[in-house]
Amino acid sequence: MILIKLGGSVITDKTQYRKFNQEQTARLCREIAASGRGVMIVHGAGSFGHVIAKQYSLQLGLQDFRQVPAVAQVQHDTRELSLKVTEELMKVGIPAVSVPPGSCFVMDNGRLIVKDDEALKGLNHIGVMPVMFGDVVADRTKGFSICSGDQAMEVLARKFKPKTIVFVSDVDGLFTADPKRNPDARLLKNVNREMLDDVDSEISVADVTGGIRGKIDEMLEMCGDSGECVLLNGTVPGRLESFLKGEDVVCTRVRV
Repeated sequence: MILIKLGGSVITDKTQYRKFNQEQTARLCREIAASGRGVMIVHGAGSFGHVIAKQYSLQLGLQDFRQVPAVAQVQHDTRELSLKVTEELMKVGIPAVSVPPGSCFVMDNGRLIVKDDEALKGLNHIGVMPVMFGDVVADRTKGFSICSGDQAMEVLARKFKPKTIVFVSDVDGLFTADPKRNPDARLLKNVNREMLDDVDSEISVADVTGGIRGKIDEMLEMCGDSGECVLLNGTVPGRLESFLKGEDVVCTRVRV
């Protein structure tokens, strides 16, 4: 089984509130179906979550009760996005159901806690794909916290132990600097923990879930001793499908 994260940058326009990229999402779902591989999918919140979360500093937890309506709005918006994603999956013959982390689980000081995974494993066992996503979740310590799609990936990686984990973003992989700002940025085809100190973690769009450096750190944790995480560009037609079919593509491979 391959675990795939469809990043918010590829399924939405992260600079415009609630702007869903239906055409690109549909294509990626078609590529996944055409590959014939068994997969499980997580998606980011993109502009359905980050815009309001940043405006109201939701990543800090409960600071002011004026944040509360924003919490409800983000939960509403991310669920709407997830239904759009699962609709595209079902169109290509993949039975998928949205599983909102904020309705199923809790967090404690920013850490997602999943004590009961029976529903997730039960759905998977009968051939229904549970689709998790970035969300706002009740937090025992902070009142609420942002659960990133990457945290959901970490949970599913731990529960289902996939051999390969794929992060689909809007860049070719991890670079030595932000390729959108620095033309001299160099793609790192293979990354391990020691190499991260040489990487500039700045990204071009504000990201309340930790930025690219945090994502790579989490990827390293997910890899385990024998697996690998891959970061590839989902805006390039056919690239995800080619990778899933075992072909050599432009990407960054992360191994411990």
